[in-house]
Amino acid sequence: RARESNENATRASYEVATLIAKNCKSFAEGDFIKECVMKMVENICPEKKQEFANICLARNTVARRIEEISSDIKRQLTSKGVDFDFFSIACDESTDLSDTAQLLIFMRGVDDEMNVTEELLDLQSLTDQTRGKDLFVSVSSAIDDMKLPWNKVTGIITDGAPAMVGERSGLSTLICNKVIEEGGKAIKLHCIIHQQVLCAKHLKYDHVMKPVLKTINFIRSKALCHRQFKQFLLDIQAEYEDVLYHNDVRWLSRGSALQRFYSLRKEIGEFLETKGQPMRELSDPIWLADLGFLVDITKHLNVLNTSLQGKDAAVNQLYSHLKAFGTKLQLFIRQLSQTQPNTIHFSALQEIMNSFPQDNISAQTSRYAADIASLAGEFKRRFQDFAAIEKEISLFSSPFSVDPEDAPDQLQLELIELHCDSELRSRHQQLSLVNFYRQLDKSRFQEIRTLAKKMLSLFGSTYMCEKTFSAMNFNKNRVRTRLSDSHLRDILRIKTTAFEPDLAYVLQSRSQFHPSH
Repeated sequence: RARESNENATRASYEVATLIAKNCKSFAEGDFIKECVMKMVENICPEKKQEFANICLARNTVARRIEEISSDIKRQLTSKGVDFDFFSIACDESTDLSDTAQLLIFMRGVDDEMNVTEELLDLQSLTDQTRGKDLFVSVSSAIDDMKLPWNKVTGIITDGAPAMVGERSGLSTLICNKVIEEGGKAIKLHCIIHQQVLCAKHLKYDHVMKPVLKTINFIRSKALCHRQFKQFLLDIQAEYEDVLYHNDVRWLSRGSALQRFYSLRKEIGEFLETKGQPMRELSDPIWLADLGFLVDITKHLNVLNTSLQGKDAAVNQLYSHLKAFGTKLQLFIRQLSQTQPNTIHFSALQEIMNSFPQDNISAQTSRYAADIASLAGEFKRRFQDFAAIEKEISLFSSPFSVDPEDAPDQLQLELIELHCDSELRSRHQQLSLVNFYRQLDKSRFQEIRTLAKKMLSLFGSTYMCEKTFSAMNFNKNRVRTRLSDSHLRDILRIKTTAFEPDLAYVLQSRSQFHPSH
């Protein structure tokens, strides 16, 4: 009976430690949580006070529990990795508050049943240089430690930094060379989201952004001015209560800041007049039209950016969003190039044109069409690596639409078999893509299933890396700079995993259970 009580108390401490890690709380929070729990127990079920008192949530205990849970998750991933037919890796590097370079390595593996596993492979801390060969040593160590065969690597995706993508000694090149040496073949990809943001920055429009940012900073940088502006908006019952800061690192913030500025442009103009700081641009129809166009095209870019984010997104899904956006850009170019421009998809620009009919703003639309054409060219240039595997992506996502003669030799006969099977055609329409391939006969469609597994194993972005770096910065903040690299890795592994800790296994591996004192 006493042993069971101790085991329950220990299990509870593991559960709480897991929640502390998942929610990025300090290890010392355990003591505070226990204090709160004991107060609740005293008031609700005082007869159970001793049982709850046995739950140990001291700082060192919480740290130890988190280490053991992280170790169990790694054990589960290693066990799962044995079944992977193919896997790819996503890498990104960032510097934490203690100036340590942290290399995040995520893996995406696929087994024979088309089950996809996307997990943190490792967090490697680099205290010296971060050249391509240094990163390669770290990635190699992580892959070898997990006992993953190099010939099963299908690709590597990075953010496009020089150390990552250098043609001769970048991490991607070194990884692909290693895979070739081991008898495999891997492709190099640049993160779709990162490339999309770089494309978006191609539309500089500094003559619009600089006055907008200057005005926002004037309003928000001085507390008194900021309070007066918010009160002014309240007094006139404006649509919004404030303007938003623009963060150049976070692309989505640009769209939000621009949209808010545009919506409050009249109120901002009136307020600046009262402060003796008039903004001349707000009375210039051409500048306002440029602002409206930038608001609209940024909104379209932000819709794309949002659609590209998310865990477990297959490369074909991300590429389809990209293709759709390219087609939209061509539509915009045609519509804005017409003698009578069609601005149906540019509502802010349309509003400005309607507000100043005598200024012939429609003459500017050919310039906007040229800017969009330049943006489309930048997209095409930056996504050449994805375009290079477009045939494979099409084969994977729409196998019934591909002519067998256009397919690789090893797929042609199986593709003909597939096309002539009406039941499989029906299944393809009814099932999700993964379930469709999951149900294909393994011997009859071996090559097609192999292609599907390779495509499913590919990352399309480093989204999970970016998201995890946010968690890293939240954990290793100004008051927790002494958090060790190993504990940081443990926290991030627990924070990002889809695995549930196997507490029965962890508890069984413990020789005894210690109640709290």
